[in-house]
Amino acid sequence: MSNRWDNNHDYHSFSNVDEVAVRHLALTLDVDFSAKLLSGIAELSLEFIDDTCRELWLDLRELSILKVEDDNGQPLNYQIDREDPVLGQRLNISLQSATGKVRVHYLTSPEAQGLQWLSPEQTSGKKLPFLFSQSQPINARSWIPLQDTPKARITFEAEVTVPVGMRAVMSALNDADAGLNGRFSFAMEKPMPTHLLAIAVGELGFGKIGARTGVYAEPELLDAAVKEFEDTEQMVEIAESLLGPYPWGRYDMIVLPPSFPFGGMENPRLAFITPTLIAGDKSLVSTVAHELAHSWTGNLVSNATWRDLWLNEGFTTYFTNRIVEAVFGKEQAELEVVIEYARLKEELATTEVEQQDLPANVQRQDPNDAFNRFTYDKASMFVHDLEKRLGRQAFDKFLYRYVQHFAFKAITTEAFVAYARQTLLVEHKDKISEAELLEWIYGYGMPPYFTPPQSDSLDKVDEALSLWLKGAAAESLVTQEWRVHHWQYFLNSLPEVLSQTQLMELDECFKLTESTNAEIACDWFRIAIRNHYDPVLPALTKYLIRIGRGKFVRPLFSELQVAGYHTEIKQIYGKARQGYHPSIVVQLDKSLHYRP
Repeated sequence: MSNRWDNNHDYHSFSNVDEVAVRHLALTLDVDFSAKLLSGIAELSLEFIDDTCRELWLDLRELSILKVEDDNGQPLNYQIDREDPVLGQRLNISLQSATGKVRVHYLTSPEAQGLQWLSPEQTSGKKLPFLFSQSQPINARSWIPLQDTPKARITFEAEVTVPVGMRAVMSALNDADAGLNGRFSFAMEKPMPTHLLAIAVGELGFGKIGARTGVYAEPELLDAAVKEFEDTEQMVEIAESLLGPYPWGRYDMIVLPPSFPFGGMENPRLAFITPTLIAGDKSLVSTVAHELAHSWTGNLVSNATWRDLWLNEGFTTYFTNRIVEAVFGKEQAELEVVIEYARLKEELATTEVEQQDLPANVQRQDPNDAFNRFTYDKASMFVHDLEKRLGRQAFDKFLYRYVQHFAFKAITTEAFVAYARQTLLVEHKDKISEAELLEWIYGYGMPPYFTPPQSDSLDKVDEALSLWLKGAAAESLVTQEWRVHHWQYFLNSLPEVLSQTQLMELDECFKLTESTNAEIACDWFRIAIRNHYDPVLPALTKYLIRIGRGKFVRPLFSELQVAGYHTEIKQIYGKARQGYHPSIVVQLDKSLHYRP
């Protein structure tokens, strides 16, 4: 464990949150689709931790500051520092006294990394444009001037003006019956991290799922979304039985256009969801369970810095599996853990050993780099190991107490270790030692005593794969009862090198290139690219233009790059780029050495 860094400091924020903290945001926004910008006023209510402090430092990225005032409307002097390519800029406001409020008048940029503006042609309905945000990890600063750090929990209210006939929704209390008169009001009375600030505007309908659950979507997708996610209310009840009452009132979702860069985003009261989850058979709804689980592990108990992301994602990935087991059964839960470990193994083989611990070593890097298989899947394996050692009943008690102890707080890795020393390592010292706990968290790779997850349900897949590799015809394999997870396991277990004849046989028999399941299609495309199976290129091109989810597009472009498809990359990315979210464009431009 290195002493090189101050682990309590957020290296991805310029804010002086330890001296003066923003506690409440009153936001006024005017949404201008023609100019692709927001015109805003951010009124920040302050709490002075240091009464002598006379400066307020906020995070910005590509915002135009028009004026800054105190709570009496008097102008305040301010200065904007030189831009950092990753972090943006610091807005340094000179305070004349320990003023209670500061108002910042500003405009966003059409290129704001936290906002995506879609033309009507890029939506399902093709009639109205669409806007949505993605603030995590540090893109809230591109559409609101604030202390953009998970250490700074805020409550907020907002008044949003949009074109008449469109609906605005936010990560707050939404009124599904609100008239489309162009004005919407929102309130979030519970303190939340700034990376969970979210907005979407478009042609949106609402479908009720349960007493406190529902889904917003473009009208063309609404019925399919309600059907696919109909188990959400039951998921909430299961989650409550494990970690206590749902803390945010309602759990609604919004299905965004395909350019949304993630599977889901856990914005409280309004989880953002990719349409690639609507498979028609509920096979991918564990992502819904994941975003729901974040309501406790991530939104209620948060990472203090992006180094500590594993506390969010590891516990949430584990907790997701418990919800899936309760709603869809033990077989599916086991399959998902095995697939999870397969993803981790792939990253273990390609990542420098020094990067294979749980805390993300991103203090001087882009915090997007923290979102890897170690902060998700290795961390989840650690939590599964704790459950295995303690037994489910004792572990559930520990997990419940941990969440309640740190509710509405942001914590570091070291705060978790300190808590474990006082509780886990005292009450269960016969089950886990401090050395073993620290090995999991700070050690590289997997601990020597780790046992990989298994599922008897995969025996039939291993048998089928073995028969095929020994020469059996693909059409003779018994695959009728396979779930998506069986297919993923089958594809990921294939040899690295396959002949064109083998690939053609699999494709003709199982119609893999034509798969409408985004997960299966991605896994198949990666295999095809690796082996230069060019018949997939037209379908791959359509896939990469239609879908902007980072989980799919990043590895597919990476495979194309490694396989030497440089001309194809230029053609495909040139067409697809305009439909991708700005945050994904920044990452792909860099990795593909693309210059527009």
